[in-house]
Amino acid sequence: MTAPTMLAMNLTGVIEAPGMDSVPYLIGADGRPYLPIGDGGVVLGVALGDSVFGFDAEHASPAVTLVHSDQAARHALTAFGCLGNPVTVRSGAAAGEVGTVLGKRGEAGQLLVWFPPEVLARLTPGDSMVIRAFGQGATLPAGLARQGARLLNVAPALLARLPVTLADGAVECAVRGAVASKLIGNGIGRPAQQWSLDLQVDSGAAPLWELSRLAVGDLIAVHNLDVRHNAGYRFGWSTVGVTVTTASPRPGNGPQVMPILCLPTASLALTVRPVDHVGVTAAMLAAG
Repeated sequence: MTAPTMLAMNLTGVIEAPGMDSVPYLIGADGRPYLPIGDGGVVLGVALGDSVFGFDAEHASPAVTLVHSDQAARHALTAFGCLGNPVTVRSGAAAGEVGTVLGKRGEAGQLLVWFPPEVLARLTPGDSMVIRAFGQGATLPAGLARQGARLLNVAPALLARLPVTLADGAVECAVRGAVASKLIGNGIGRPAQQWSLDLQVDSGAAPLWELSRLAVGDLIAVHNLDVRHNAGYRFGWSTVGVTVTTASPRPGNGPQVMPILCLPTASLALTVRPVDHVGVTAAMLAAG
């Protein structure tokens, strides 16, 4: 049977203006208040390949955060937007420039879009953009599909540039690290097409999981985690995702990982490279 043709969709969004309550503080895992710097809007000074533990920040990403004023459209923006989708600026000082979807975040829904640093500096909250969304529902080789494996949140062209090889009945994948599902905090029980997953790991605990060099853009494997529907524990299943933000001081939070692949663990051949792993890079995204 021939696989059905995938469709692309044009979506719209605007750059979010960071907001907070009248009391600006969040409470960290140590009980101390802190300001959530870098949580949304236009974030400058963070790059793909930077350490997730290298910033005094809250889920900062080398990207702009897109939202929509209509909540239903905002949920659709995160559900349909995929890693590798092209994004065109339609208003403001950078009109006409093109970026690429890097990831997404949950709660009300936020789409993260990467731009080269010289473009990022010209963007401002309120600038409108058009996203050519494509990738949800992408098919896998028949042998993997029969096992129930699932691709999500990634455009096929970008997947082909990652250290992921799809065979008929198995997947070979290189990752920075492989962790247990017990490390997942915020995001459990949520639809993975609209949410990221927080790794509950900080710089102190990172050596225990060989994640001391964890960087934005890295691929991570999580064992005994099934994200094909709502994310949750399932023995014998594994999820591979892309790290899209830096860490967070809040309990239950941490570097955010967007799932891109879920399959039986027995069909996943992992190469764990804690020192010299290369995941999503600026060159990959700039290639379009």
